[in-house]
Amino acid sequence: MHPFPATPTVRTTDAADELARRHNALAQPYTLAKNPLLERQEARESSARSYPRRIPLALKRAHGVYVEDVEGRVFIDCLAGAGTLALGHNHPVVIEALREVLADGLPLHTLDLTTPVKDRFVQDLFDILPADFARDARVQFCGPTGADAVEAALKLVKTATGRGTMLAFHGAYHGMTQGALHLMGSLGPKRPLNGILQGVQFLPYPYDYRCPFGLGGEAGVQTGLRYIETVLNDPEGGIPHPAGLIFEAVQGEGGVVPAADAWVRGVRELTARADVPLIVDEIQTGFGRTGRMFAFEHAGITPDVVVLSKAIGGGLPLSVVVYRGELDQWKPGAHAGTFRGNQLAMAAGSATLRLIRAEGLHEQAQRNGERLAAGLRQLQRDYPQLGDVRGRGLMLGVEIVDPHGERNAHGHPAAAPALAGALQAECLRHGLIIELGGRHGSVVRFLPPLVISEAQIDHVLAIFATAAAKTFRDAPALAC
Repeated sequence: MHPFPATPTVRTTDAADELARRHNALAQPYTLAKNPLLERQEARESSARSYPRRIPLALKRAHGVYVEDVEGRVFIDCLAGAGTLALGHNHPVVIEALREVLADGLPLHTLDLTTPVKDRFVQDLFDILPADFARDARVQFCGPTGADAVEAALKLVKTATGRGTMLAFHGAYHGMTQGALHLMGSLGPKRPLNGILQGVQFLPYPYDYRCPFGLGGEAGVQTGLRYIETVLNDPEGGIPHPAGLIFEAVQGEGGVVPAADAWVRGVRELTARADVPLIVDEIQTGFGRTGRMFAFEHAGITPDVVVLSKAIGGGLPLSVVVYRGELDQWKPGAHAGTFRGNQLAMAAGSATLRLIRAEGLHEQAQRNGERLAAGLRQLQRDYPQLGDVRGRGLMLGVEIVDPHGERNAHGHPAAAPALAGALQAECLRHGLIIELGGRHGSVVRFLPPLVISEAQIDHVLAIFATAAAKTFRDAPALAC
């Protein structure tokens, strides 16, 4: 018997009230079937589409943490645009910021010409950056996606250093454009592209549950750092001195794998000593997601380059690179993009950044993340299929495993991707949207909006407990 109430009272505000009431009143699991919108999507959209394959919904309305589909079904959204919607759907401060821009007649598209909205956005962004980093930093506006910001960061450090090789990590995800794919750990998207591995050396990431050195803990961290030190300094190592090293302090798509603070500090020390610019990808972790404004702050380091997107635009497309002033060796027009002047995104971004700071939503994310993690670990005692619960703040993952499968050097069982998929589908039937990631797609991921309440966290746990009980009872063969 789990302590999570089956239908807890979830308090919401404004337009989300109705959706919350309807979701709380859900008595039977949803029956999910195709409708004309989904059928037309399947017939007309590229085979590259991904989310609709696992989350077959056609959405029509959304407020707060809730979304409603065209069939009138209501779901708690713990995907939230893959972490983009820090304030949830249609937050009043974001909507008001957009209305002000539209009412003022501001040009919506300005290339890189400045406006009062852009000027305010830059000030708001620098106000939340660590002071020692912001003091001499520069900002580069990129195309609207995080991948384009990664491309800009690569060009930036190669231009500044005159070198070509990059260092990246197993399990990394930095986007789907050609240059960003060079840095990706996952082989699937790269197999059709010849030569995609040129110019990048991959290093072991401190994945404690499945330590690449078979050690884990402090021993795994120190061994990983010694390996990086060797790569950076061995004159016979076969790797040219790199233009930069890029990593995520918490790997998202790679399975919600948090790097130990000691490892992050060690990497900063090694790269500084070797004069290698350190790029931290904060596209998914930034703006309060991990319990600090930026994930690298947990380790107390100062990067050379920070890549930002997703939540920075308040739900609209926007990306930037912020970096140390001495790296600013660009020639005019060396990196451009037609849609780097999205005024609506900057207005929405300013509203979002100010609210996160004013209401301490990063601190709330830490508290609610601990609540969610504690509930998941409580379930873990009853279900050995929940192999590892990990993450930071409201960026959490549960690695689904086959308790009867082959075990690694730590005694941890093998991943169970089919079981993870069945659990995701069962959560969806009970009104909860979650995503999968990690090796073999075996990690259930939670990325709810930062505004999610304690009661809503408990509701998420209640649904997950119900779905886990049914999945693990009815589909034991899927673990094999």
